[in-house]
Amino acid sequence: MSLHLGGPLLLVGAGKMGGALLAGWLRKGLDPASVHVQDPAPATEVAALMASHGIPFRETRLPSAPAVIVLAVKPQIIDDVLPTLASAIGPSTVLLSIAAGRTLANLASHLPQGTAVVRAMPNTPASIGQGMTVACASSEVTRDQALLCDTLLEAVGDVIWMDDESLIDAATAVSGSGPAYVFLLAECLAEAGVEAGLDPELAARLARATVSGAGELLRRSDLSAAELRQNVTSPKGVTAAALAVLMGKDGFADLLKRAVAAAAKRSRELSS
Repeated sequence: MSLHLGGPLLLVGAGKMGGALLAGWLRKGLDPASVHVQDPAPATEVAALMASHGIPFRETRLPSAPAVIVLAVKPQIIDDVLPTLASAIGPSTVLLSIAAGRTLANLASHLPQGTAVVRAMPNTPASIGQGMTVACASSEVTRDQALLCDTLLEAVGDVIWMDDESLIDAATAVSGSGPAYVFLLAECLAEAGVEAGLDPELAARLARATVSGAGELLRRSDLSAAELRQNVTSPKGVTAAALAVLMGKDGFADLLKRAVAAAAKRSRELSS
């Protein structure tokens, strides 16, 4: 099924996440002719993707009243970028921002009064179509605009909408930063394997396959994570011995709670 927007799409920022979104839209059948990209130096792989679909990325003229403007630039340059987009915003345009730490109010303050704004936070598995995105909308966003943004975000994975914007920080700490926690787990698991006597290459291979396989099992299973863990754990067995350490005082659960709390706190600081 082709992806239809009802008007042009302007993508501002063609880095890794902007490129992941663009690739997802094109996979879903979005007409390349409807896409306009603004980025003076796109990521190499994104530039190749655009070239293969005939999409220019150094356009000097913005499309008139695009259906959606997707803002995928670094948060620190938003104050400079948003005013340059104001002239392109039409009465039906919705701004979809995936910039971390910028609130709906902050984004709207740089735009014409009444502009519809959606704030979203995808994570890096979006690059393989397995992303998890949390999103919230300003009061100006219509049902059709929300559906349009939902369609664009679903092109790279699952989407959860939140009515309370203050929860975005906690969600970002779990799903936005979460892939880094998983990658660290794989790193530490491999290092522990080496300490136990395994060859580094073998330990890394075992850790990578174990983490990715367990993640896929969790994704496909109807069982909770706790139930899956229990299914692996025989009473007084090998896994039980390891979990006694990980689940003990100041163990894995406590560390992760502290890590998520720290990430959420930093997200709130960036938003203020």
